[in-house]
Amino acid sequence: MELPFPKGFLYSVARANIKYSDRYDMALIYSKKPAQAAGVFTTNQIKAAPVKICMKRIKSGIAQALILNSGNANACTGQKGIEDTMLITEKMAEKINTKKEYVLPLSTGVIGLAMPMDKILPALDELVSNIGKVTPSDVASAIMTTDTFPKLAFRQIEADNKIVTMLGICKGAGMICPNMATMLCTILTDASIESELIKESLQDAVRDSFNSITVDGDMSTNDTVLMLANGEAGSKKIVKNSSVWKLFRRSLNELCLDLAQMIVKDAEGGTKFVTITVTGAITSSDAKRVAKSVANSLLVKTALYGGDPNWGRIIAAAGYSGVPVKEEKIEIFINGICLFEKGLPTMKEEELKSAIKQREIDILINLNVGKSSAKVFTNDLSEEYVRINSAYRT
Repeated sequence: MELPFPKGFLYSVARANIKYSDRYDMALIYSKKPAQAAGVFTTNQIKAAPVKICMKRIKSGIAQALILNSGNANACTGQKGIEDTMLITEKMAEKINTKKEYVLPLSTGVIGLAMPMDKILPALDELVSNIGKVTPSDVASAIMTTDTFPKLAFRQIEADNKIVTMLGICKGAGMICPNMATMLCTILTDASIESELIKESLQDAVRDSFNSITVDGDMSTNDTVLMLANGEAGSKKIVKNSSVWKLFRRSLNELCLDLAQMIVKDAEGGTKFVTITVTGAITSSDAKRVAKSVANSLLVKTALYGGDPNWGRIIAAAGYSGVPVKEEKIEIFINGICLFEKGLPTMKEEELKSAIKQREIDILINLNVGKSSAKVFTNDLSEEYVRINSAYRT
């Protein structure tokens, strides 16, 4: 089934042969008119050149085009990296007749390599000539690195008897850990809404989606989530606290969670999708901290890969999370089977051996010291992850 597209956006891809030959590795998303825009970016102190430029330009709240590439992160490339990105956006702005400040760059790939400008600049003409000739699925494929499938999701809501569409395009499979992941995500909508409301909605959506996943505990230099709203649906402007605004936010939350879970399900070398729920915490931040500690434990991940119901690794990770816990109060469930309670094992590991070999695993940790909870999504760790990342540059 073809995804519904938001009105007023056009798409393009091109072959620049940045890392691999004969594959699309550049993409353009173009709004027919300048759109309201907002973004959320990596919290890594080492930020790639395109992130630095995006963060500066997004302050205006206006964007018209996104230019994306895979194969080269343009991170740790010094002033030359900044200049290269500026030149790419300036050239593209000239070709599509918009302000350079309205062109936002996104890059993903190998860190520390200069952008191959001799390949990228000529590919801009192909991007322009292909505008409107491809679909968002082509864009999603062009920005893949170690991803095994393109990641897209959509939502539609009704506003003033008009259908408003929201489309998300995402990439990511490894170097995934909040806050955020080695991921690029663009969310496009034909809703009419101001950039400040987009920013508020997006920050909330990211908190419980992209900032609630982890594959390997590594934080990227290039994480970017951008949202553009061009108002082409023809509905009235969405205002804060209105019923449409609440529906808009709920739909955005759902869309971001869909994409975030796709990333975990496509985790490098992953064979299991794992949901870790922590309840009974004093605060939600405590709950998330415990969940992340368990999710990032290599021992937990390898046990899950091997189908070993080793609850000892889970409680150990909870114990070193930095959150005050009480051993005698903790309960641990895997796929609904209680393995630990009242400070002692339940001796039910045998009951779990077949269930833990399933593709999807649910781990529930009840701290029993409060009323707050949090959820984190992760995966197991296999030999394939080592193979992929030991040869990433070669």
